[in-house]
Parts: sequence; C-alpha cells; structure tokens
Amino acid sequence: MKRNMFRHRVQLRTYWRKLKAFVKKLSLQRQMMENLIIAKARQDALQRKMEERRLRLQEEANRRFVASGAMTAEEQEQRTLYTNVLEYEQDHDWPKLWKASMKENPADVTLVSRLVSYLLSRSDHPVVKLLRKHQNRVYNRLYPIVSKGLPQSPALLLRTSRSSHSLLHPEIQRRPASTGSSSVGIGYSPLPSHDLHTHCDDEEEGEEPHTQVTVDRENSFEDLEQFLTHLDWIPADDTCSDLEVTSDPTMLNEEHVQELEMRALKEHLKVVVKDVHIAIDQLLSLCLLSFECLNTASSKDLCLASIEEAFFTPLWSALVALFRKVNAEHEQAFEMSVKLYQEASPRDVGVPAKLFPQEPGVLQGSYPYESAVEELKLLVNDCCPQKKLECIVRTLRMICVCAEDYRCLNELDSSPKTAAIGADDLLPILSYVALRSQCPRLVSECAALEEFIHEGFLIGEEGYCLTSLQSALAYVESLHTEGTQLPADKLI
Repeated sequence: MKRNMFRHRVQLRTYWRKLKAFVKKLSLQRQMMENLIIAKARQDALQRKMEERRLRLQEEANRRFVASGAMTAEEQEQRTLYTNVLEYEQDHDWPKLWKASMKENPADVTLVSRLVSYLLSRSDHPVVKLLRKHQNRVYNRLYPIVSKGLPQSPALLLRTSRSSHSLLHPEIQRRPASTGSSSVGIGYSPLPSHDLHTHCDDEEEGEEPHTQVTVDRENSFEDLEQFLTHLDWIPADDTCSDLEVTSDPTMLNEEHVQELEMRALKEHLKVVVKDVHIAIDQLLSLCLLSFECLNTASSKDLCLASIEEAFFTPLWSALVALFRKVNAEHEQAFEMSVKLYQEASPRDVGVPAKLFPQEPGVLQGSYPYESAVEELKLLVNDCCPQKKLECIVRTLRMICVCAEDYRCLNELDSSPKTAAIGADDLLPILSYVALRSQCPRLVSECAALEEFIHEGFLIGEEGYCLTSLQSALAYVESLHTEGTQLPADKLI
C-alpha cells in the first residue's frame, strides 16, 4: 500500500512539472502574440502616416507643376511665391554668393546649416514671410482655445502688445491699446486664420486698424507664453470647445457635455496638426526651390531641422497646452500614480536586482538612475521636437550606462561579456525613471512628438526610444488602478 502511494505521488509530481512547463510555454506564446500584434499595429500606424505624407507631397507637386487648365488659388500662391523668390534674388547678391559657395564645397555639410540659418534671419525673404504667415495661422487657431478655462483675475490679464503685428512688419509701430478689453475673456470664438494677414495687408496700404478689438485679439507669442505659465492641465469639465450645442444645455447631462467638448477639442487638434504638417512641407518645398543645391538627402534633413526649430520655437508652449487639454485624463492618472508611489524602489517596478545598488549608502544620498531622471526632466525646456527627441535618446543612453555600472558593482566578474540590459529590462527601468521625474507633462509632450516628428526619424534608434518612453508612461499611468498596484508598503 505504501509503495503504491509513493508511486502515485511520484506520478503526480511528474504530471505537475509537465503541467507547469506547459502553462509557462502557453504564457510565453501568448506574450509573443501580444507583442506581434502591438508591433503590427505600430507598423500600420507608421505606414499610414508615411502614406498620408506621400499623398500630401504628391498633391503639392501636382498643384505646383500643373501644365494645363485653370490654376487654383493655392497653385497661384505657389507660383507667386516662386516669382517673389526670383525677384528677390535679382535685388540681392547674397543668394548668388551662397549658391557659388555651395557649388565649390558640395561636401561641406556645415555650409547647409549656416545657409539655412542665414536665410531664416532675412526677414524680407519670401521663405521667412511664408514662415511667419503659417506661424500666425496656427497661432490664431490655438489662442482662442488655450487662453480659455482660467478664472478672471487681474494677475492673468493679457497686456496689449505690438509684437504679433511686428512679427510680420517690424518696421510698423501701432498705437497702444486700452487695457480694458485685453482680458482672458476676449476671443471666445475661434479666430479666422486670415484675420491677422488681412489686417496687416490693410496697414501696408496706410489704413488704420478697423477696430480696437482686432488689435487685442492679435496678442503676441510672448503674451501667450506668459499666460501659459499660469496654465496647467485643465480637467475635461473645464475645457471649452467650438462645438455649438443647439439643444438646451440644462437638458443635457454633464457627462454628455464633457464628451462633446472633448470631441470638439480632438477635432480641433487634428486641424492644427494638419496645418502644421502643411506649413512644414510648404516651407521645405519653397526653401528647396530657392536653393536647388539643398536638394540632396543629407541637406534636406539639415534644412528640415532648421525650419522646424524656427517654426516651433514660438508656438510650442501653445501647442503643448492644447495637447494637455486633450490628454488631461492621462496626465491626471500619471500624477495620481506619482503621488502614490513616488518613493517606490527600482525593485518595486520590476527592475532586476543586479541593475541597481543593493546598499543605500553606495549612492551617497542619491537614488538609482538619478542622472537619467535629471536628463528626462530637461525635455520640457526645449521648444523643438527634434531636440526633445535627442533628449529622450540621451536619457536611454544614460540608463544603459548606469545599468552597466550597477551590474559591475553587484557582480564579482565585471568583465563586459554581454550588454548589461536587454529590451525586457529597459522598460521597467524607464518606468522607474519616468516615475521619479514626477512630470505629468511628459505624456502630452510625447503625444505631440509622435505627431510632429518626421516619419524618417521614427524608424531607428529615435523611434525606438520614443516608443519605449510612451510605453513606460502608460505603465506609470496604470499604477494607481487595481490591476497593477505596487506593494502596499510603498503607498505614501
């Protein structure tokens, strides 16, 4: 009897080991399938963006090089712009000198950046005029949205400024406006994108401004940036939309109103993003038409980087403010997780023990991966998408350096046989770095980068780093939910 019972136990143990191995295999297969599905979805999204870009460029080329038939207003504008470039080159010698220098030194890539920088510094060049036109068009779409939602306060009143007008015509000075109508309440309906340019064109002909209200609604980029210093994310019930609700608001429940407002904000964001893409494409096309020597792969990238920096720098604060309104719920979730688990250790978020110091005194009052956290915090200081992407890449590289140092500290054999971390280790470490950064704005910053970064940079190291950071931010957002809570002793 005892022998049979012992044999039965041995059989059960064997069966249990086989069952655990089978379950583990199924779990790995399921994880692999989920990763494949996620990768396929991201690949499809990237292909859609590249196809949209190809169609935009094809449409732009068709409009520009139409051979017959009546020309549209946009085609006429492109033709007029190119005519203005030719006329400008007849009146100025510096374009010819730069073209000759580029022809003599075609391999000198530094000349490209210097040329584009000099071009963008010439306020009378058609490329710069087109740049300012598109900047003001985007600004007029952003200003009525991001300047709403805060209570009326004398400290938040916007001063009347001339710099928005002088952005196009620095030589013309306007009369000071009364401060009585420059409050936040101005502009509760979206500005038409042509208002600013129509107003400036009228003044070119010597006419006075039509009304003082128009002047007040043309506040400068500096005014808006000062206003945005008081603007944090605003919950969905405080957001304002351009959607006209025809029915009585008292008959609608609050959730439905919030849903309509958020839907209108998202549609408005799509329009703004489309305007930005069109602006960058047109600026790059006109720049390449002005200087054909820039029409090479490497020169195009440098030219595009300079154009993006000049275009986004005065607009980024307002653009991110709109993204933060749309992503307010995600930022709230991120902030809630930070408040709950701001003292969590790397082990709590799944970092292997070999990749962080085990003795607290080793870091001398610091914490693991502090250099990467400080680098990530610098992301919000830049105003150019390309520079922000470079900041993310530097953050991940710092993580790899720190992980290698910690591995050598914990292991006796510190010879670098293999890389310190793999893809499976990177996400927990990056989640810990994002958690310690305590910066909810990173959610909206990454969402904006995904929209505005050129598709060519999303394939390779830069795209991998951005995707990894977005995954880490999503994990941090989910920490306060019931399904992904950290140990209870880490609650604040």
